[in-house]
Amino acid sequence: LNSNYPAKSSNPLRTILDVIDETVECIPYETFGLIFPEGEFVHSSKFGLKGGVIDQVSGGNGVAQWNKLMESMDPLAKAVDAMPTAAIRADPGVALTAGKFLPNFAKLNPLENLKLTKPFKSIIDGANVKDSFITNWLDVLCFCLSGVPSDGTITAEMAMMMGEFYDEDAIMDCPVGGASAIVDALVRGIEKNGGSIFLKSHVDEIVMKDGQAVGVRVKNSDATIEAKKGVISNISIWDLMNTGIVDTDQLPEKFVNERKETPACPSFMHLHVGFKCSREELEQLQAHYIFMDDWNRSVTEEENCALISIPSVHDISLAPENYAVLHIYTPATERYERWENVKRNSPEYNQLKEERSAFLWSVLEKVIPDIRERSVHSQVGTPLTHQRFLNRHRGTYGPAIYAGEASFPFPNTPVKNLLLCGDSCFPGIGVPAVAGSGLIAANSVSLDSIGKQLELLGTLK
Repeated sequence: LNSNYPAKSSNPLRTILDVIDETVECIPYETFGLIFPEGEFVHSSKFGLKGGVIDQVSGGNGVAQWNKLMESMDPLAKAVDAMPTAAIRADPGVALTAGKFLPNFAKLNPLENLKLTKPFKSIIDGANVKDSFITNWLDVLCFCLSGVPSDGTITAEMAMMMGEFYDEDAIMDCPVGGASAIVDALVRGIEKNGGSIFLKSHVDEIVMKDGQAVGVRVKNSDATIEAKKGVISNISIWDLMNTGIVDTDQLPEKFVNERKETPACPSFMHLHVGFKCSREELEQLQAHYIFMDDWNRSVTEEENCALISIPSVHDISLAPENYAVLHIYTPATERYERWENVKRNSPEYNQLKEERSAFLWSVLEKVIPDIRERSVHSQVGTPLTHQRFLNRHRGTYGPAIYAGEASFPFPNTPVKNLLLCGDSCFPGIGVPAVAGSGLIAANSVSLDSIGKQLELLGTLK
């Protein structure tokens, strides 16, 4: 995201920010912490090199296996780079926008290109990677990125990520002001280009007439906001099909049933903490940690994996002097069934929050042993929190579409001028999937966008 560094066509969010001529101030960093059964380590782009984490755990044999895997990933990364997300459309115009990049594939092995849709585990196995630490790490990495382990993560996603993540000049970005700085930049871009954003405007219905989407109707209003070109829905596919926002009777039964059956990941627990901490103490911490308790249990099992973010390590604006903030969560492992019959704010709910956040506190204590004493404010988020505030079906972490068993749908629907975006119709979890699918949906609203899209593609590196 950092505008001080060259843009990459594989980063759709950066592409969008460049298109709307907006920037997000970022603080670059290169490392994060790992807390594994083998010990505590610092991850960097040198992870698989001599002296790196793999060398520390598995020695030279592990490094050799990692190098072989990265060699096998190189042509796959080039195949992903050959077609930027910004070139893709979900209409016949793709022949013009994507067509200009087809010569890039002529330089590549067609058999390698076919591997991009396979599960990433097939690439790991093909490289004959047997080292358990490496395969365990790759499962965690896949799980964090896609909500499923390596046997379900699509290779294209990992090819893009690993090519950049382990580049010798790889950096990560901490947006100054937190994630809201990204939202603010997008809002500025929309408004200065003539768009409007309506808050507290819950959509009750996507209005369809004569087989096409013609607008939306908001809550407590009989008026229809008419669409000039189309309607793009960013709610999850489960919410779209199950809440009455669209009249599913106007959609083919096969389409409705297939979308309703899209597999969903479990939900997740959150813990947000404001705590006492000096600047000198923060400098001893990493901004992020990945914790794994037991490799003999799957990363998908409850209370085995946790992710910690301490953005105050880099951004002092997020808390008053001598204080800091952090967020820890369990990715896609909290079962909604435990919560679905519990009433929010009831004694039972509060008790369950305390019980289910105990694991998160215990993980935090491995990083900051006296975190409970330092804490001045804490809030626990549950699957019901996620469901309520993000209108997220059963508080799900995202789709659990396994590569090789099913594929992510394009934005198209059988209804003319109704397009979909979001992480339930594009590989990945959260922002990357939303940005990529949103870019494709926006390109696909009407054919008159082709000219501007081609202009944009001419600027990509």
